[in-house]
Amino acid sequence: MAIRRFGSPNGWAAGGLAAGLLALLALAVLSLFVGVADLTPGRLLDPATREAALVALLESRLPRTAALMLAGSCLAIAGVIMQMLTRNRFVEPTTAGTTEAAGLGMLVMLLFFPGSPVVVKSLVAAGFACAGTALFLRLLRAIPPGSPLLVPLTGMMFGGIVGSLTAYIAHHYGLIQSLGAWRNGDFSVVIAGRYELLWLTLALSVLAYLAADRFTIAGLGRDMSRNLGLNHGRTLVVGLVIVSLISALVVTTVGSIPFLGLVVPNLVSLAMGDNLRRSLPWMALCGAGLVLTCDIAGRLIVAPYEIPAGTVFGVLGSLVFLYLLLGRPSRAA
Repeated sequence: MAIRRFGSPNGWAAGGLAAGLLALLALAVLSLFVGVADLTPGRLLDPATREAALVALLESRLPRTAALMLAGSCLAIAGVIMQMLTRNRFVEPTTAGTTEAAGLGMLVMLLFFPGSPVVVKSLVAAGFACAGTALFLRLLRAIPPGSPLLVPLTGMMFGGIVGSLTAYIAHHYGLIQSLGAWRNGDFSVVIAGRYELLWLTLALSVLAYLAADRFTIAGLGRDMSRNLGLNHGRTLVVGLVIVSLISALVVTTVGSIPFLGLVVPNLVSLAMGDNLRRSLPWMALCGAGLVLTCDIAGRLIVAPYEIPAGTVFGVLGSLVFLYLLLGRPSRAA
């Protein structure tokens, strides 16, 4: 019985997931010891340097690695939820104006309530992100059916308008440097005490997994999901709230990572299909691994300087996006 179970598809899937977790763990360990600060296992074991090495490990490297894994996994999950709700493979927070709307919310808080706690700023940014995403979904009703390529282009134009408005306001009030920090996923500023809000995205990811079957049914369309007994409107609201909160928490903590929520779900779905219950763990795993890899590469390419992980992934993600957009149009529907 044990051999038969191991040879089953579920057994192979579990074995592959375990191998993926081991690979992610190896990347996380590598991330702990890559950087400008001289942190090595030998320094951790040496009594003369142990104290300084522990400070660097606990105050900088561990928080940074945790933030990378949380941001990567939750953005991949947010991307696939948006794709299910819009029924389009090319939609994710950075191609639907969600990230730009969250940045506008942060700018409003900096202008009018600069002393507010980070939690309050994140909630306001989430409200702006939710409103921006809802407006984007409203715009989709004007797009003719069967034109999947127009959806991401519309989202990019909508995000460009919101981003331009945000940039104008930021420039007028001398906050353009703060705006640049939000638009670029930079984990070099992550230290203990400044990333803990990202743990809320883990709870949101668990909620998304619990509602995975509902999102899968909602991806069949309004009429079909209603025929199957699903409250489509309520599921849409839950999905919007999850995506908006994740986007706002990531933007306010580390900035934007473009195309992550588009690339990972598409690559995983090519191999595993559209059953979210089965594919969500893989999407979280791949998202975390890709962001870790891009951050490590950014630390090594021009060492001792750093290239932000958002910049590295933006270059790679844009190439994959163009391939998906131009090379596999059949995957859009």
